[in-house]
Amino acid sequence: MNPVPTDSAGLLIRGAEHVWTGLSGDAARADGADLRIRDGCIAEIGRLTPEPGERVLDASGCVVHPGWVNTHHHLFQSLLKGIPAGIDLALVPWLAAVPVAYRRHFDHEEALRLAARVGLVELLLSGCTTVADHQYHYYPGMPFDASEAVFDEAARLGLRFVLCRGGATQPRAMTDQDAPPQSAPETLDGFMAGVERDVQRFHDPLPQAMRRVVSAITTPNWSCPEAHLAPLAAQARRLGIRLHSHFCETHDYVRWAREVHGCTPMQFVAERGWVGPDIWYAHMVHLDDGDLQLCASTGTGIAHCPQSNGRLGSGIARIPEALALGIPVGLAVDGAASNEAADMASEAHACWLLHRADPRSGTRADPRAPAGRVTQPGGHAAALRVADVMHIGTAGGARLLGLDGVGTLQVGQAADLVVQALDQPRHFGLHDPAVAPVASGGRPTLRAVLVQGRTVVEDDTIPGLDLAQLRHDAQRFVRRLQTTR
Repeated sequence: MNPVPTDSAGLLIRGAEHVWTGLSGDAARADGADLRIRDGCIAEIGRLTPEPGERVLDASGCVVHPGWVNTHHHLFQSLLKGIPAGIDLALVPWLAAVPVAYRRHFDHEEALRLAARVGLVELLLSGCTTVADHQYHYYPGMPFDASEAVFDEAARLGLRFVLCRGGATQPRAMTDQDAPPQSAPETLDGFMAGVERDVQRFHDPLPQAMRRVVSAITTPNWSCPEAHLAPLAAQARRLGIRLHSHFCETHDYVRWAREVHGCTPMQFVAERGWVGPDIWYAHMVHLDDGDLQLCASTGTGIAHCPQSNGRLGSGIARIPEALALGIPVGLAVDGAASNEAADMASEAHACWLLHRADPRSGTRADPRAPAGRVTQPGGHAAALRVADVMHIGTAGGARLLGLDGVGTLQVGQAADLVVQALDQPRHFGLHDPAVAPVASGGRPTLRAVLVQGRTVVEDDTIPGLDLAQLRHDAQRFVRRLQTTR
């Protein structure tokens, strides 16, 4: 699985009818523009003529957009999809029945590698070029290097990869009573040493880094004692890395903060140094007005996981309001065990639909709409526009991860992009084919995907990948789980 290199003379992507830039407002589209790629970056945008020796990619009949940036995933869960014991459970019982119970099967390196490979391939074939994996499968005495394994699998596919180094420093009372040894917590010193070791080996602070490391305790209220939060934040800032975690996914977070600490969950983390532009949280479904204002004033970001939140019945995050307040927002699929369609094309489509159906969106005026809009009961058909979803799924995600050279199609930015063909029946009859990547849904047909100017998907195929063998390996692993559970 080796990415096809770009010709030394460069690459010209020519003839696309529609181009999304990942930017907002009037700059969101550059329809009809060609893109010249040099040294892994976008060198020119406009009506361009091929230069001698330049390779030309014919993008006629295609939509070009920045590669999707997935800001929160659990790759090890890619072999735990649709488990009957958890398919209809809410978050807390689902955690005990699926991720916790099945972690004992990931006690050897090849199991983790196989799961990561499945998840990364699924993401790549949806047009995703950057993956932030909240990898929390670490435990004392672990016999293999989980961090190296996932970085290596991403590199084999040519993907940009952010390791959110997770884990726990105490058992979670609600889910870990019968947990296997592979769910045992680390000590605080052990966790922090693991983070620092990974930063030294893998972290690149540059704006177009292919590898990043983030400190990401699994949950700041249940996965570690309160006293550990300040040292974790201090270490991350000393190392110059970001912080990430789950938060406010269900109402349990709100009830816990109110009953135990007499405040909201966001007030709890703010008092312990866990807010700021270097922090983003997954989910953030249950935020009150004050919490939203706190996120806006501190620059604390949100990884929005609409499908997982729907699948677990957790609720609908207040994303249109968050965007109106200027809160950094990115898109994420979460783990495949709570999102059996863990790809970014499905996530973007669900995101676009979900907020239009949210009954709260119709009972308040859209702050970005013209003054005097009349509110109505039910949903709001313009709660999120296609351009909004495209922006949070690309530039918005790159902002959360601190990858300032990624996420938009602009001169000087990394050439991470998707050339999507519009050859499926669901595209026939579209009056504005540009909306297809978000509004039409379904897995795209990929004429090409580039990461840092390298071709990682060509003619809807990952070069060097035996997809049939990967399917066979995954099925064999699932059968083993089913017979040894």
